[in-house]
Amino acid sequence: MLSPSTAPLSRTFDAGLVDLDGVTYRGPEPVRHAAESLALARADGMRMAFVTNNASREPEEVAAQLTDLGIAAEPAEVATAAQAAAALLAERLPVGSTVLVVGGRGLVTAVRAAGMTVVSSADDRPDAVVQGFAPDVSWRDLAEAAYAVQRGAWHVASNRDITLPNERGLAPGNGALVAAVVLATGREPVSAGKPEPAMFLLAAQRAGSANPLVVGDRLDTDLAGARAAGFPGLQVFTGVSSARDAVLAPAAQRPSFIGADLRSLLEPHPAPARGPEGWWACGDSAARVVSGTVELAPSPAADGTVSIDAVRSACAAVWSAVDEGTTVDASRVPDLRVHEPDGDGLDR
Repeated sequence: MLSPSTAPLSRTFDAGLVDLDGVTYRGPEPVRHAAESLALARADGMRMAFVTNNASREPEEVAAQLTDLGIAAEPAEVATAAQAAAALLAERLPVGSTVLVVGGRGLVTAVRAAGMTVVSSADDRPDAVVQGFAPDVSWRDLAEAAYAVQRGAWHVASNRDITLPNERGLAPGNGALVAAVVLATGREPVSAGKPEPAMFLLAAQRAGSANPLVVGDRLDTDLAGARAAGFPGLQVFTGVSSARDAVLAPAAQRPSFIGADLRSLLEPHPAPARGPEGWWACGDSAARVVSGTVELAPSPAADGTVSIDAVRSACAAVWSAVDEGTTVDASRVPDLRVHEPDGDGLDR
């Protein structure tokens, strides 16, 4: 079930472990309300750690981009999938082991910092292949990775995100590139990034946090990773996963809190309560499941928008029904376009 918070989340939790793509920016463009919301959350005493499955860039580059977008960030506050992958290599391989790196500068730096020797060809007989996203990864790079894995190299992926949100839409992510190597070799890699818990645990430790909140847009990585790490998670609807996706989320991916965008860090979060006739109520909205179909009260507005409390109610109604053994017809769950306080709607 969704968790209650009578105080703003920025005061309930001592640190936010914040995803980047789809939460603070999409490609080079900032997400609306992100900069001011994070600044106000910091003013409330919430420390920040920026956790990204993107392994292509150095922490300094990530911090510089955030700063350019008006989001204060230091390199030490950035935890990348490259660092998580390098840590995974160091757990299994001795110092000096050879690693074929397929990815960007950030991954090369992290692997070298872990004491590994970076090679560029399968003919070097590397002990491992580590694969992370970079926009200039080519067919030749993927081919070298496949040759090395076929010859026995251990395959490590920084993450397996199939898509990468940017200002133009959803581009192929590292998971799509990893899948090409998997199809060529028939061998599944180990993944270091989200939804594995290591990055969140590392970020919380760096932030000195005893009570962190994971903030993300993707159910299958951010929110699943939060649950794997044992941390509460806030899903915002500015990236990949929609409000409808939240309603239909499997138990292992359900968020503890939901919000339209990062302004929800600054708000209390009421939890839906169960009432008579199967209704779950939150604020002025309610939802229930009848014969596998979701009913909302009030119905969506003429433009298709609903309040965030309507989404909360729908989550509670569907999650409880599924957990009690009811089959919910996903095709009968409506699209939920969240109404924003300033009058806009998110097509999420």
